[in-house]
Amino acid sequence: MSRRIRNGKSACAAHRLINLILVSTTVIEVGMDVPNASVMVIEQAERFGLAQLHQLRGRVGRGAAQSYCILVTEKMNDTARARIRTLVESTDGFYISEMDLKLRGPGEFFGTKQSGLPSLRVANILRDGEILEIARREAVDFIAHPPDPEDLRRAVAYIRDHWQRRYGLVTVG
Repeated sequence: MSRRIRNGKSACAAHRLINLILVSTTVIEVGMDVPNASVMVIEQAERFGLAQLHQLRGRVGRGAAQSYCILVTEKMNDTARARIRTLVESTDGFYISEMDLKLRGPGEFFGTKQSGLPSLRVANILRDGEILEIARREAVDFIAHPPDPEDLRRAVAYIRDHWQRRYGLVTVG
């Protein structure tokens, strides 16, 4: 290419080619819309989470041209290998986020830790998703249709007497 650039006619074509290449940090995922972008190379892809890789991959393929997202990795542990495999096998954002939850855990809801399993005393958020959803619906129904005061008093007394010490429950109200 250097021979072509030296002759004046090809210098303009080389300049146009260079103008079609964008080098960026991960900030590219925020607000960038380049519809004709067709190739993205992500270096050290094993260091990114699934959600971020999925977002980055979504920056290409917005136009009519065939697009490619090339993941360049270095030495990977089993978790990194599972993340990359998930991204290669699926473009479904819901599936990818579910796998991210399984691999990294939800982190803290009211803290700063962004991965790992929360310290729930009764349930496991990954294993018990169905029962947790039933409990959520029951709680919403309880708020919408509260029991009469006597039934509520008996329920609170039962929980306090039978479950408080076992699960370290606290008194509220």
